[in-house]
Amino acid sequence: MRYPVATLPELPAPDAPAPSDAPAAATDFAGLLRALLGARAAGALLQGEGLIERIVVTVDNLGREHATPRLWPVQPTGGRFSTQREAAGERIAPSNAARYQAFVRLAEGIDTPAAVALYVRFYPQFQQAYAALGYPRVYFNDRLVDVIDLLLATPVPDGPIAVRLPERTPGDQSPPWTRYEFVDPAYQGLAAGQKMLLRMGSDNALRLKAKLAELRRALVTPATPR
Repeated sequence: MRYPVATLPELPAPDAPAPSDAPAAATDFAGLLRALLGARAAGALLQGEGLIERIVVTVDNLGREHATPRLWPVQPTGGRFSTQREAAGERIAPSNAARYQAFVRLAEGIDTPAAVALYVRFYPQFQQAYAALGYPRVYFNDRLVDVIDLLLATPVPDGPIAVRLPERTPGDQSPPWTRYEFVDPAYQGLAAGQKMLLRMGSDNALRLKAKLAELRRALVTPATPR
């Protein structure tokens, strides 16, 4: 399926040249995004330069096995991943969810129509960044919607999730709390973005899913056949 960008149903071909009236500077996008989030929140949340490129690569990676934090548009969540020991092994501690609550509240507070309008305005640059990843003939908006759908399909566990600390591989100097994996192979086999939702706890995940569903409704016009 093809998902046209909201209010822009007739996109040019992905490999078509950008129109002459496309936004000229990525710094314009960064400034408008900071205004949308609020200066204080943006200062604490956003990471590095090249926000459009970071958003594009992260969206793509959320649907894959790994999503490298150094490429994210936002700062990684502070604090350490925490677990609790039980007779049957380790499980994610309920208190671990608190680490994500500030991010969830910020996401819930974003003005969805304004966010989509900003995305539409700068869509040519998003498409250009996606082409630079190696997808010159694919619409980035299609990938974005597909990843949102994948995240919305993330299972919701009915209790704390069992995790384990695998053996350290030679040369691995990463802190132990960054290496936990899910015991259930069905969870361990999920995409990177789905695993993030599982780690942040069911309440946080459900709240973010509600925002993602709202975003999806605002983001696309009715799907049309390719």
